Amino acid sequence: MTEKSGLVKKETLIYALLIGFVAGFISGAIFAVYKLSPSTSSQQVSETIPNINTSSQLNNQQKEAIANLEAEVTANADNVEAWTRLGHLYYDTEQPDKAIAAYTHSLALQPNNPDVWTDMGVMYRRNKQPDKAIESFEKAYSIQPGHEPSRLNKGIVLLYDFDKPLEAIAAWEELLAINPQAKLNSGMALQQAVEEIKKELATMTPAEAQEQK
Repeated sequence: MTEKSGLVKKETLIYALLIGFVAGFISGAIFAVYKLSPSTSSQQVSETIPNINTSSQLNNQQKEAIANLEAEVTANADNVEAWTRLGHLYYDTEQPDKAIAAYTHSLALQPNNPDVWTDMGVMYRRNKQPDKAIESFEKAYSIQPGHEPSRLNKGIVLLYDFDKPLEAIAAWEELLAINPQAKLNSGMALQQAVEEIKKELATMTPAEAQEQK
């Protein structure tokens, strides 16, 4: 995956959180905050970079790849591809601060890459900076109207980090206007998930509903 800088990193990592939310919402566990974790991510998408926790051999492979890319960007600071790949490796190895720094360098050289903006937004969320995450997703969408991962991820941050389900639904409905067939990685239609959440919101008391505005 790190060889393909044009692709968003692990957006399905965040899709998985929505699945958990929908199940929890329907059963009454409303607005619980789900933490991102390595175990959530590695099984969601096809990756060429191995999970750092699987073995010391793979760990060494990632360390070597990072060292090589760090050497490359030190020698050639204008190599946008190397900065992006380095950001992806930091992403994969749970180093959000370093991933953000690498993506920042990448975007300084190539600012109109919505995928990198989205990746950086995920890292900002991991780094407990949800405001910055929202800003990054919005930037991605402003560059490429119709950018689906940034809409979905914005909704997730609004839901989990800001407890704003109505604003989250609005973001997802923007996504559904672009792609009515959007699905979660479980195969569940996003439209169905939104409808289930709306049904649960409709059962709230006026006081409870007011808290979600």
